[in-house]
Amino acid sequence: MKMIRQQKVWLSALFFAAVILVLVSSSRPPVAGFHTEAELDAFRSSRAPIDSGEYFLGSVRCQGCHGYDTLQIANIDANGNDINLYDDWQSSMMAFSAKDPLWRAKVSHEILVNPGHSVELQTKCTSCHAPMGHFTAMFKGHSTYTLADLLNDTLGLNGVACGGCHEIAKDSVGSMGVEYSGNIHYDTSKVEYGPFETPLIGPMELYVGLIPTHSLHMSRSAVCAPCHTLQTATVDLNGNYTGAYFTEQATYHEWLNSNFNSDQPCQSCHMPQIQDPVIIANNIQNLPPRSPFNLHKFMGGNSFMLKLIKQNKTSLGIDVPDKDFDSTLVATNDLLKHSTLYMFLQIDSIANDTLYVSVELTNKAGHKFPSGYPSRRAYVQLAVTNSTDTIFQSGMLRPDYEVTGQGAQTEPHYNIITDAAQAQIYEIVMGDVNSNFTTVLERAAVTLKDNRLPPSGFTTSHYAYDTAKIIGSATADADFNHTGGTEGTGKDIVHYHIPLHGKGGQVHVSAAVYYQVLPPRWVAEMFAYSSDFIDSFKTMYQSANKAPVLIANNQLDTTFIGTSIREVSKTDSWKVFPIPSANENLVIENSNNTPITRIEVWNAEGRKVRELTFEDKRSSVNINLPDATGIYYLKIETAKGFVVKKVVRQ
Repeated sequence: MKMIRQQKVWLSALFFAAVILVLVSSSRPPVAGFHTEAELDAFRSSRAPIDSGEYFLGSVRCQGCHGYDTLQIANIDANGNDINLYDDWQSSMMAFSAKDPLWRAKVSHEILVNPGHSVELQTKCTSCHAPMGHFTAMFKGHSTYTLADLLNDTLGLNGVACGGCHEIAKDSVGSMGVEYSGNIHYDTSKVEYGPFETPLIGPMELYVGLIPTHSLHMSRSAVCAPCHTLQTATVDLNGNYTGAYFTEQATYHEWLNSNFNSDQPCQSCHMPQIQDPVIIANNIQNLPPRSPFNLHKFMGGNSFMLKLIKQNKTSLGIDVPDKDFDSTLVATNDLLKHSTLYMFLQIDSIANDTLYVSVELTNKAGHKFPSGYPSRRAYVQLAVTNSTDTIFQSGMLRPDYEVTGQGAQTEPHYNIITDAAQAQIYEIVMGDVNSNFTTVLERAAVTLKDNRLPPSGFTTSHYAYDTAKIIGSATADADFNHTGGTEGTGKDIVHYHIPLHGKGGQVHVSAAVYYQVLPPRWVAEMFAYSSDFIDSFKTMYQSANKAPVLIANNQLDTTFIGTSIREVSKTDSWKVFPIPSANENLVIENSNNTPITRIEVWNAEGRKVRELTFEDKRSSVNINLPDATGIYYLKIETAKGFVVKKVVRQ
């Protein structure tokens, strides 16, 4: 009894102390470092902390601390730029995953093709696109979670929000088997994992009922693995399961099979790290800054869908300011253009009325390029023109945004391209049980082609290769991911043999690589069906800007090609001697006493390296070649025209 009385006295004292503290606090303006009354009212009205029997909170519940700081003390970088987690996340494809109109249309398409699998398909797809809603249903004993459930669930509609990542359990990461495809293990003990040691527990536990907990797994690529390693059960054309599985995407496995897997996790590119010390929560007194800090923009390669969603945000029930969309689009395009691909264009030689050009591509990403959802592809465009003619084109885009020459089944991988109807397209192409092209994910049974550029270090002997194989004629290409028989370069060299047909003069050679998220052939099969989701997305797609993204380009602006070099070399009226070697002058003369007005020297790569003009009328001149050994072309101009001579410095 005495102990009980002591407890009552202690509790009463604590209560009156709290009352006095509130009265004192309310009698003066809010002090920087504490939540304002307005913020406290918002917290009180949002049923904080987390209710008993619940596992996740919507992202808006995290906004108070991790959103925009009106005082501009927290969530800013060293230059004062706002980098708050909530605003960066809310305009990302992670935030839109459950409202993504393409995803909803594609689920609807799969259901219409195989209606007997409707509930199973929806339940599988929502596990990654609406994980908090899906797994809450599972934890409460439900066996299904459909689109109808999602549309009535604000938690599911929140997409891949804060808890969808930060509550992933340590034992859920890095699994390899089919059974982990979209099956995320969540820690349901009311924790939020983060990368920083010794987190301040009190405020988060008080306001939302979750305990911030340090764990290294939040900084590992493996935390992304459950949803970015996806294998689907294959069915035949009658909807019967075959017992086999098809790897729809294996971005995590591609990363494992690369040189990036030791020190460059997914977060290093898609959540770029800054070294600035950042205070990560608003209005908490004496909170120490943290460094390094990962931005939460979640840049990927899906600028097409970001623009489409922005254009249709009202009808999709998305309330995100355009400025946030624009910021994410800038970051996404910057990633695509500067962190995915390197291109080198060169002219190898000119012979037999043929121009030999090579385009070397190097994958800079830590996974295949393109990676992810199998609709994505990249293609090489090459054009050769002179002042009057288009001499050659490959990989040109038609008005319907399809690549010229694209076959009905699949365009082969090329080592050498000799015809304008041939185009190098880097892609994965799915085939059904009869090996016919399909975009129905459940019908995918075989890979007809996978020549997507592997990352550096990618080898066929790696244990994860079975889910990310190179398929098709790329396997026989000595330049594809190989140099001198050694694999793992992450490169491909496309060789172009271009007939000149006697055309020449000043020639422009240009090459470019373009990236398409959703080419027309991928949606054609889906648009043959009709549902509310498909019809809605079809309208959005038809009015969207479908121009592909330019990833890399290069050009040789003033390459000169002699129209008949072999015939010129046999002309007795012009002589070039001796065969030049170091420190020797090159003598050029003609027996017809035709005055030479100018001489241009071009190297084998098609670049002009020297130019000499002669005012006096001479039929014989001396010049010096560049010091480097190799092949050079001399364009010798006279009042009667010009000729070309080929020389070799030994």
